[in-house]
Amino acid sequence: MDKTKEKSKIKPSLFNFGAISEPPEPPSCEPPSFLHDTRPKTVSSIFGDIKPEEKKENNAFKLPDFSAAQAKFDVPWRNMEWTEEHKKSLMKTVSSYRPSCEKITQAQVLVLGPVGSGKSSFISSVQSVFHGRVVNRAMVGSMSTSFTKKLQTFNIQVQKGEDSGLVMCDIKGIGDGEMTGLTLHDIVSVIKGHVPNGHKFSLEQPVSSETVGYVKTPTLAEKIHCVAFVVDASKITTYPKSIGATFRRLREQISDLGVHQVALLTHIDRICAATAADVSQVYKSPNVQDVMNKAGALLGMSTSYIIPVKNYSSELDLDLKKDVLLLSAVDHILQYTELFYQDYKPNKKQVVC
Repeated sequence: MDKTKEKSKIKPSLFNFGAISEPPEPPSCEPPSFLHDTRPKTVSSIFGDIKPEEKKENNAFKLPDFSAAQAKFDVPWRNMEWTEEHKKSLMKTVSSYRPSCEKITQAQVLVLGPVGSGKSSFISSVQSVFHGRVVNRAMVGSMSTSFTKKLQTFNIQVQKGEDSGLVMCDIKGIGDGEMTGLTLHDIVSVIKGHVPNGHKFSLEQPVSSETVGYVKTPTLAEKIHCVAFVVDASKITTYPKSIGATFRRLREQISDLGVHQVALLTHIDRICAATAADVSQVYKSPNVQDVMNKAGALLGMSTSYIIPVKNYSSELDLDLKKDVLLLSAVDHILQYTELFYQDYKPNKKQVVC
């Protein structure tokens, strides 16, 4: 047989430097490449774990199968409409919301989380949706220590000059221990309504009856009606044990006060490349679902209380799908806020709504 014809029948492979005919893999739910080891790979480092018996008779190696790690769910594990109509519906729900307790005009929600978790960014992102452009109303920092130093309340404005029935309260972030962040005592004092707006927290001067502006007998309107914990998805497995212990102690004391709690999972784009490219893929992502389960374990709460969100950070323009996710988180918070008021119906002696 002619050697030229015989040579033409040889199929391209890794070892004759021919082009591989397999089509490229679709976008995966693997964490973005900057979270991986970026050191140059060698042939030995790639194939070093393959055992000799895995080689075929023609001495060709069997490539490792990464399809399981790259897979996305065909059916989302939570349903969400990513449409302009659904966004308008959610905006109307939030805009028209008023507490069911007649003695209260605005629901007070405390946004609480570790330093750098994105709590201030969440407040600004929600306000951005109603402003129609990206704004940074709650000052956001990029330091390892908390940028927020004092208690600040933000009326969520649904139209220019018109406040909604929702107030979000921002305070100093929780640190690795009570010597690096907000103390448990001060957090509980805020929830009970003793701390005045604008109070600057200090480890040397914990909140007490001697604090300037201290509210000795707070009304229901001055108390916190719901707590929204905020945790960074990209740090769930690296948070120190002290953070988990703090969350458990906090949740126990907050629950004793009858205040319901939810959680927000931020920075989801850092754990899933497909979600980073398209936020609507969040509920098809095995990575996000896995991290949400770990967040539930860290916080000691069911995942049904947890909502993933993508805050606005470097963007200048709004994105429909990010808006839908942010608004769904606000709607989720308001639902649990209403449970607080239901616990204070007329049959309760403490407060009559």
